[in-house]
Amino acid sequence: MKFTDGYWLMRPGVTARYATEVADVRTGEDRMTLYAPVKHVRRRGDTLNSPLLTIECWSPAEGVIGVRTTHHAGSVQRGPEFAFPGSEQGAGKVRRDGDVVELSAGELTLRVDTTQPWHLEFSADGRVLTTVGERGTGFVTDAEGRHHMLGQLSLGVGELVYGLGERFTPFVRNGQVVDIWQADGGTSSEQAYKNIPFHLTNKGYGVFVNHPGKVSYEVGSESVGQVQFSVEDQSLEYLIVYGPTPKRILERYTALTGRPALPPAWSLGLWLTTSFTTDYDEATVNRFVGGMAERGIPLSVFHLDCFWMREYQWCDFVWDPDTFPDPAGMLARLKEQGLRISAWINPYIAQKSELFAEGMREGYLVRRPDGSVWQWDLWQPGMALVDFTNPAATAWYTGKLRTLLDVGVDCFKTDFGERIPTDVVWHDGSDPERMHNYYTHLFNRAVFELLTEVRGEGEALLFARSATAGGQQYPVHWGGDCESHFNAMAESLRGGLSLGLSGFGFWSHDIGGFEGTPTPAVFKRWTQFGLLSSHSRLHGSKSYRVPWDFGDEAVDVTREFTLLKHRLAPYLQRASQQAHATGIPVMRAMVLEFPDDPAAATLDRQYMLGDDLLVAPVFTEDGTVEYYVPEGTWTNVLTGQQVTGPRWVREQHGFHTLPLLARPDSVIPFGADDQRPVSAWAEGVELRVHAFADGAERTVVIPRSDGPGETARFHVTRSGDRLTVTTDSPLPWQLRIGGPDGTLHTQPAGTSEAHLPYPA
Repeated sequence: MKFTDGYWLMRPGVTARYATEVADVRTGEDRMTLYAPVKHVRRRGDTLNSPLLTIECWSPAEGVIGVRTTHHAGSVQRGPEFAFPGSEQGAGKVRRDGDVVELSAGELTLRVDTTQPWHLEFSADGRVLTTVGERGTGFVTDAEGRHHMLGQLSLGVGELVYGLGERFTPFVRNGQVVDIWQADGGTSSEQAYKNIPFHLTNKGYGVFVNHPGKVSYEVGSESVGQVQFSVEDQSLEYLIVYGPTPKRILERYTALTGRPALPPAWSLGLWLTTSFTTDYDEATVNRFVGGMAERGIPLSVFHLDCFWMREYQWCDFVWDPDTFPDPAGMLARLKEQGLRISAWINPYIAQKSELFAEGMREGYLVRRPDGSVWQWDLWQPGMALVDFTNPAATAWYTGKLRTLLDVGVDCFKTDFGERIPTDVVWHDGSDPERMHNYYTHLFNRAVFELLTEVRGEGEALLFARSATAGGQQYPVHWGGDCESHFNAMAESLRGGLSLGLSGFGFWSHDIGGFEGTPTPAVFKRWTQFGLLSSHSRLHGSKSYRVPWDFGDEAVDVTREFTLLKHRLAPYLQRASQQAHATGIPVMRAMVLEFPDDPAAATLDRQYMLGDDLLVAPVFTEDGTVEYYVPEGTWTNVLTGQQVTGPRWVREQHGFHTLPLLARPDSVIPFGADDQRPVSAWAEGVELRVHAFADGAERTVVIPRSDGPGETARFHVTRSGDRLTVTTDSPLPWQLRIGGPDGTLHTQPAGTSEAHLPYPA
């Protein structure tokens, strides 16, 4: 939110008060509190009739320092609050040397000179990261009398800002105005489904604003050398998270706010849905599933969208008897074909549903201040909202879901959760403004915890649209309602990469686009992109997304890339385990993997899939693609062609290839089974060695398919013209040097060490 009129003036009706100096400081062993007047105090009389800001500084974890500025401390704090499962007591250490006070948390230090005008300095390893200057701490009242707390952190020359959730606007946030406020706005506007008050910069630190309500950002916009954030409140808290690398920032941030659960490995396969408002029944489902099998396209998950329930009655969790007269039998027959089942749900109860009267009677629905149930006719007639702040309402809602799990549903698409009203009263007394963003967290957590309870640890999985900070704990999230053209495909990728830089490890999108119908070219290119994402789902709105609707070549492309993803399953599962253990996403913006390469800083049309694969989707009708290759010799996994960087490359690709490059010195495991995502990955695994330099060495882990851990480990080294492989695997394995047509060496079971020639 902008408060100033240019650099010198305030906007009409706006009054600002900023910390000017330190009047007093109180220190403890691990925290300090600063008291800052909003005008210079020269004599005792200056202490009268003027605000005094309280600034508390502490550390919740190593490498993290928190700052909380308060104007009036007597305001009622009704919640909700973000949880910090990774916080530590006493992580900071205070040191005072004369007039200088420092708070350190590992390498990160906050320094304050109490004799100088107001100035906070955050530094690490001898380098200043960011500062808070003369307008950086304070409060503002606007023309309507609303009270805002604000903070400003300096931006250095060339400093770039990323994150703030899944945003579809330009990838680098500099110059943007961003409101952290959940909205159902599609993928083509400044609104976002997943608003996260966390950003990081290319200067080695991140910032989390600990406020679940609306946070208004001016990112080098109102003041071009500052990131400003403000909240309508009496207190503002933010945490500085030190890296120095982007990966380390995400590791620390997700350690504090929660790491993503590990999705089951079966979810890595291809998902197909009925689509949204299309006509479908059991015959349609069977035609889709049978059609995929007839064309040799393995399918892992089948999703039933909204109309598995009766119209006007969402969500009552009752199968429409006209279209699905035998749901238990249908799901059993689908499961006999090896499929998992996903069902669409949302947190709304339509008035026509019998659950509405039950929920109203028991007090399970959100109410207005006068005690009436909040309702509107948008989305569903007379729709009400389940109050997840009420434990009894949560148990009631999840109890309905249990009946679906009993008949064979494996996971849920938790749709919506963004249009949450603020003119309501919550069961636990939560602040409606703070609950607007936070509601989705309660919704997704309730469903995820039920799945964990019923299906077991490691089997819980959502397909969620909305989220706030901490929501990364309940994967997977998808990108929402996009159009069906190349621009929408590119904006979807932008959003996914931004979400990955906001702490989310897993992300998907609607292959082919949601609104409208894609051209065959768009469908085929989006299919390549989708099957090289962490999770892959074919889904549309008014039209189906079965590949044969887009021509014979679309069928071939879908088959080829589904089989490729199955062969890459051990590699992808390893990347998934990394996301679960460290918070580093499966799909990574290039700046995350190459922070020291200036050319990588703004790239948003390509990404790293795991540690070693570079993907550059094609966004053009004629197959032309421009992408950047970092330093070294990279190998196209599909064609064997090598490209040496650093440089920009322009290529043209048919629909059966795209830039899918293996990193120099990489060893990528390919599973032997291309028909399913879950198999005995270590048996017959093929290790593909790419541009391995003399003296290079890599360790390759073949992960477990049923959770964290590994089943085999290979250590590969090169010395001159000899490649040595040692392994603890008792199973047969293969090694291929180069691309798909490279030299293949087959090793029998029990080969614990092999010495192989490396071609000149």
